[in-house]
Amino acid sequence: MAVAVPLAPVRTGHVVWTLVASAIGVQILYPLMPEAWRTQVTVLSVSLFFLASLADTGRVHGLRGALTLAAVAGGGGLVAESVGVATGWPFGHYAYTGTLGPELVGVPVIVPMAWVMMAWPALVVGRTLMRRGPAVVAVAAYALTAWDVFLDPQMVAAGHWSWLDPHPSLPLIPGIPLSNYAGWLLVSLVMMTALHLLLPPSRASSPSWPAAALYLWVYFSSVMAHAVFFGLPGSALTGGVLMGVVAVPFAIEAVAALRRARRQPPISEEPSP
Repeated sequence: MAVAVPLAPVRTGHVVWTLVASAIGVQILYPLMPEAWRTQVTVLSVSLFFLASLADTGRVHGLRGALTLAAVAGGGGLVAESVGVATGWPFGHYAYTGTLGPELVGVPVIVPMAWVMMAWPALVVGRTLMRRGPAVVAVAAYALTAWDVFLDPQMVAAGHWSWLDPHPSLPLIPGIPLSNYAGWLLVSLVMMTALHLLLPPSRASSPSWPAAALYLWVYFSSVMAHAVFFGLPGSALTGGVLMGVVAVPFAIEAVAALRRARRQPPISEEPSP
Protein backbone atom coordinates (compact mmCIF):
# COMPACT_ATOMS: atom_id res chain seq x y z
CA MET A 1 0.00 0.00 0.00
CA ALA A 2 1.48 3.34 -1.04
CA VAL A 3 1.99 5.92 1.67
CA ALA A 4 1.24 9.56 0.91
CA VAL A 5 4.35 11.63 1.48
CA PRO A 6 3.59 15.07 2.97
CA LEU A 7 4.80 18.07 1.04
CA ALA A 8 7.87 19.95 2.32
CA PRO A 9 6.59 20.98 5.79
CA VAL A 10 8.24 24.38 6.25
CA ARG A 11 7.61 25.73 2.77
CA THR A 12 4.08 24.31 2.61
CA GLY A 13 3.30 25.58 6.10
CA HIS A 14 4.08 29.14 5.06
CA VAL A 15 1.87 28.77 1.99
CA VAL A 16 -1.02 27.35 4.00
CA TRP A 17 -0.93 30.11 6.61
CA THR A 18 -0.65 32.78 3.91
CA LEU A 19 -3.80 31.38 2.27
CA VAL A 20 -5.61 31.16 5.63
CA ALA A 21 -4.71 34.76 6.47
CA SER A 22 -5.73 35.94 2.99
CA ALA A 23 -9.09 34.18 3.19
CA ILE A 24 -9.80 35.67 6.60
CA GLY A 25 -8.72 39.10 5.41
CA VAL A 26 -11.10 39.00 2.46
CA GLN A 27 -13.97 37.92 4.72
CA ILE A 28 -13.25 40.82 7.05
CA LEU A 29 -13.51 43.18 4.09
CA TYR A 30 -16.75 41.64 2.77
CA PRO A 31 -19.28 43.57 4.89
CA LEU A 32 -17.34 46.78 4.28
CA MET A 33 -17.58 46.47 0.48
CA PRO A 34 -20.19 48.26 -1.63
CA GLU A 35 -23.16 46.04 -2.46
CA ALA A 36 -22.14 45.87 -6.12
CA TRP A 37 -18.80 44.26 -5.24
CA ARG A 38 -19.99 41.66 -2.76
CA THR A 39 -20.55 38.82 -5.22
CA GLN A 40 -16.98 39.10 -6.50
CA VAL A 41 -15.70 39.23 -2.92
CA THR A 42 -17.75 36.11 -2.09
CA VAL A 43 -16.18 34.22 -4.98
CA LEU A 44 -12.69 35.37 -3.99
CA SER A 45 -13.28 34.42 -0.36
CA VAL A 46 -14.47 30.90 -1.19
CA SER A 47 -11.61 30.46 -3.66
CA LEU A 48 -9.00 31.36 -1.03
CA PHE A 49 -10.61 29.14 1.61
CA PHE A 50 -10.76 26.33 -0.96
CA LEU A 51 -7.04 26.68 -1.69
CA ALA A 52 -6.22 26.90 2.02
CA SER A 53 -8.05 23.64 2.76
CA LEU A 54 -6.44 21.88 -0.19
CA ALA A 55 -2.99 23.13 0.78
CA ASP A 56 -3.41 22.10 4.42
CA THR A 57 -4.63 18.65 3.40
CA GLY A 58 -1.58 18.38 1.16
CA ARG A 59 0.66 19.42 4.03
CA VAL A 60 -0.72 16.61 6.19
CA HIS A 61 -1.53 13.90 3.64
CA GLY A 62 0.55 14.75 0.60
CA LEU A 63 -0.53 15.56 -2.93
CA ARG A 64 -2.64 12.42 -3.14
CA GLY A 65 -4.53 13.55 -0.05
CA ALA A 66 -5.26 16.96 -1.54
CA LEU A 67 -6.52 15.35 -4.74
CA THR A 68 -8.65 12.96 -2.69
CA LEU A 69 -10.26 15.89 -0.85
CA ALA A 70 -10.97 17.65 -4.14
CA ALA A 71 -12.48 14.50 -5.68
CA VAL A 72 -14.60 13.45 -2.70
CA ALA A 73 -15.78 16.82 -1.39
CA GLY A 74 -15.69 18.76 -4.66
CA GLY A 75 -16.91 15.96 -6.91
CA GLY A 76 -19.39 14.69 -4.35
CA GLY A 77 -20.69 18.17 -3.68
CA LEU A 78 -21.12 18.81 -7.41
CA VAL A 79 -23.06 15.57 -7.90
CA ALA A 80 -25.28 16.22 -4.88
CA GLU A 81 -26.02 19.80 -5.95
CA SER A 82 -26.69 18.93 -9.59
CA VAL A 83 -29.11 16.18 -8.56
CA GLY A 84 -30.65 18.55 -6.03
CA VAL A 85 -31.26 21.29 -8.58
CA ALA A 86 -32.69 18.85 -11.12
CA THR A 87 -34.89 16.75 -8.83
CA GLY A 88 -35.29 18.48 -5.47
CA TRP A 89 -33.65 15.53 -3.70
CA PRO A 90 -32.13 15.40 -1.10
CA PHE A 91 -32.28 19.07 -0.14
CA GLY A 92 -35.67 20.19 -1.39
CA HIS A 93 -36.59 22.25 -4.45
CA TYR A 94 -34.32 25.25 -4.99
CA ALA A 95 -32.80 27.19 -7.87
CA TYR A 96 -29.65 29.21 -8.40
CA THR A 97 -30.19 32.72 -9.71
CA GLY A 98 -27.13 32.95 -11.96
CA THR A 99 -25.22 35.46 -9.83
CA LEU A 100 -22.32 33.24 -8.71
CA GLY A 101 -20.41 32.96 -11.96
CA PRO A 102 -19.80 30.04 -14.34
CA GLU A 103 -21.91 26.92 -13.87
CA LEU A 104 -21.34 23.23 -14.46
CA VAL A 105 -24.36 20.88 -14.83
CA GLY A 106 -26.56 23.65 -13.45
CA VAL A 107 -24.37 24.37 -10.41
CA PRO A 108 -22.07 27.39 -9.94
CA VAL A 109 -18.48 26.15 -9.92
CA ILE A 110 -17.88 28.02 -6.67
CA VAL A 111 -20.41 25.78 -4.85
CA PRO A 112 -18.46 22.48 -4.92
CA MET A 113 -15.40 24.55 -4.00
CA ALA A 114 -17.30 25.62 -0.87
CA TRP A 115 -17.89 21.96 0.04
CA VAL A 116 -14.13 21.40 -0.20
CA MET A 117 -13.45 24.55 1.78
CA MET A 118 -15.23 23.27 4.89
CA ALA A 119 -15.00 19.49 4.49
CA TRP A 120 -11.38 19.28 5.66
CA PRO A 121 -11.86 21.52 8.75
CA ALA A 122 -15.02 19.57 9.63
CA LEU A 123 -13.10 16.28 9.44
CA VAL A 124 -10.43 17.74 11.74
CA VAL A 125 -13.17 18.75 14.20
CA GLY A 126 -14.57 15.22 14.18
CA ARG A 127 -11.14 13.66 14.73
CA THR A 128 -10.27 16.08 17.52
CA LEU A 129 -13.46 15.53 19.50
CA MET A 130 -13.90 11.80 18.87
CA ARG A 131 -11.67 8.75 18.54
CA ARG A 132 -13.76 5.90 17.09
CA GLY A 133 -14.54 5.84 13.39
CA PRO A 134 -18.38 6.05 13.44
CA ALA A 135 -18.32 8.79 16.07
CA VAL A 136 -15.69 10.74 14.11
CA VAL A 137 -17.82 10.54 10.96
CA ALA A 138 -21.01 11.55 12.79
CA VAL A 139 -19.45 14.58 14.49
CA ALA A 140 -17.61 15.65 11.34
CA ALA A 141 -20.81 15.39 9.30
CA TYR A 142 -22.67 17.44 11.90
CA ALA A 143 -19.85 20.01 11.97
CA LEU A 144 -20.17 20.45 8.21
CA THR A 145 -23.98 20.54 8.20
CA ALA A 146 -24.15 23.07 11.05
CA TRP A 147 -22.17 25.56 8.95
CA ASP A 148 -25.07 25.67 6.48
CA VAL A 149 -27.27 27.18 9.19
CA PHE A 150 -25.23 30.32 8.52
CA LEU A 151 -24.49 29.81 4.83
CA ASP A 152 -27.99 29.32 3.45
CA PRO A 153 -29.70 32.33 5.10
CA GLN A 154 -26.82 34.59 4.03
CA MET A 155 -26.82 33.39 0.42
CA VAL A 156 -30.62 33.51 0.12
CA ALA A 157 -30.65 37.04 1.55
CA ALA A 158 -27.95 38.00 -0.97
CA GLY A 159 -30.09 36.62 -3.81
CA HIS A 160 -27.77 33.82 -4.92
CA TRP A 161 -30.43 31.08 -4.72
CA SER A 162 -34.03 30.67 -3.63
CA TRP A 163 -36.28 27.94 -2.23
CA LEU A 164 -39.56 26.99 -3.85
CA ASP A 165 -41.14 25.61 -0.68
CA PRO A 166 -39.33 26.87 2.42
CA HIS A 167 -41.62 25.22 5.00
CA PRO A 168 -41.19 23.95 7.64
CA SER A 169 -38.06 25.79 8.72
CA LEU A 170 -35.75 26.12 11.71
CA PRO A 171 -36.77 28.49 14.52
CA LEU A 172 -35.90 32.12 13.71
CA ILE A 173 -34.71 31.20 10.18
CA PRO A 174 -37.67 31.43 7.80
CA GLY A 175 -37.15 30.77 4.13
CA ILE A 176 -34.96 27.66 4.44
CA PRO A 177 -36.73 24.27 4.66
CA LEU A 178 -35.71 21.62 7.19
CA SER A 179 -35.26 19.25 4.24
CA ASN A 180 -32.19 21.28 3.26
CA TYR A 181 -30.40 20.46 6.50
CA ALA A 182 -31.48 16.82 6.35
CA GLY A 183 -30.01 16.64 2.84
CA TRP A 184 -26.80 18.30 4.01
CA LEU A 185 -26.47 15.80 6.84
CA LEU A 186 -27.00 12.85 4.48
CA VAL A 187 -24.45 14.10 1.95
CA SER A 188 -22.02 15.02 4.73
CA LEU A 189 -22.24 11.53 6.27
CA VAL A 190 -21.33 9.93 2.95
CA MET A 191 -18.59 12.48 2.32
CA MET A 192 -17.03 12.21 5.77
CA THR A 193 -17.13 8.41 5.69
CA ALA A 194 -15.15 8.44 2.45
CA LEU A 195 -12.67 11.06 3.65
CA HIS A 196 -12.12 9.33 7.00
CA LEU A 197 -11.32 6.07 5.18
CA LEU A 198 -9.19 7.58 2.43
CA LEU A 199 -7.25 10.09 4.55
CA PRO A 200 -5.81 8.11 7.49
CA PRO A 201 -5.82 10.03 10.79
CA SER A 202 -2.55 11.68 11.73
CA ARG A 203 -0.71 10.44 14.82
CA ALA A 204 -0.15 14.02 15.95
CA SER A 205 -1.64 14.83 19.36
CA SER A 206 -2.71 18.29 18.23
CA PRO A 207 -5.26 19.16 15.53
CA SER A 208 -4.18 20.70 12.26
CA TRP A 209 -3.86 24.33 13.32
CA PRO A 210 -4.71 25.86 9.92
CA ALA A 211 -7.87 23.73 9.72
CA ALA A 212 -8.72 24.68 13.31
CA ALA A 213 -8.24 28.36 12.49
CA LEU A 214 -10.52 28.06 9.44
CA TYR A 215 -13.35 26.33 11.28
CA LEU A 216 -13.27 28.52 14.36
CA TRP A 217 -12.96 31.71 12.32
CA VAL A 218 -15.98 30.73 10.23
CA TYR A 219 -17.99 30.04 13.39
CA PHE A 220 -17.19 33.14 15.43
CA SER A 221 -17.15 35.50 12.45
CA SER A 222 -20.49 34.14 11.19
CA VAL A 223 -22.18 34.77 14.53
CA MET A 224 -20.89 38.34 14.57
CA ALA A 225 -21.53 39.07 10.90
CA HIS A 226 -25.12 37.78 10.94
CA ALA A 227 -25.88 39.68 14.13
CA VAL A 228 -24.15 42.95 13.30
CA PHE A 229 -23.65 43.36 9.54
CA PHE A 230 -26.19 41.22 7.67
CA GLY A 231 -29.33 41.95 9.66
CA LEU A 232 -29.93 38.24 10.32
CA PRO A 233 -30.23 37.93 14.12
CA GLY A 234 -32.24 34.72 13.81
CA SER A 235 -29.47 32.80 12.06
CA ALA A 236 -26.88 34.43 14.34
CA LEU A 237 -28.67 32.95 17.36
CA THR A 238 -29.78 29.59 15.90
CA GLY A 239 -26.53 29.05 14.03
CA GLY A 240 -24.53 30.16 17.05
CA VAL A 241 -26.22 27.47 19.14
CA LEU A 242 -26.23 24.64 16.58
CA MET A 243 -22.72 25.11 15.21
CA GLY A 244 -21.54 25.98 18.70
CA VAL A 245 -22.39 22.43 19.81
CA VAL A 246 -19.14 21.34 18.13
CA ALA A 247 -17.28 24.62 17.64
CA VAL A 248 -17.10 25.55 21.34
CA PRO A 249 -15.83 22.12 22.56
CA PHE A 250 -13.42 22.11 19.62
CA ALA A 251 -12.10 25.54 20.61
CA ILE A 252 -11.63 24.37 24.19
CA GLU A 253 -9.79 21.24 23.06
CA ALA A 254 -7.63 23.25 20.66
CA VAL A 255 -6.61 25.62 23.46
CA ALA A 256 -5.83 22.66 25.71
CA ALA A 257 -3.75 21.04 22.97
CA LEU A 258 -1.84 24.29 22.46
CA ARG A 259 -1.08 24.50 26.18
CA ARG A 260 0.10 20.88 26.21
CA ALA A 261 2.38 21.56 23.26
CA ARG A 262 3.88 24.59 25.01
CA ARG A 263 4.57 22.58 28.17
CA GLN A 264 6.52 19.92 26.30
CA PRO A 265 10.30 20.39 26.62
CA PRO A 266 12.05 21.30 23.38
CA ILE A 267 13.65 18.37 21.59
CA SER A 268 17.40 18.80 21.47
CA GLU A 269 19.05 18.28 18.12
CA GLU A 270 22.42 17.58 19.81
CA PRO A 271 23.56 13.97 19.49
CA SER A 272 23.33 11.86 22.65
CA PRO A 273 26.67 11.27 24.44
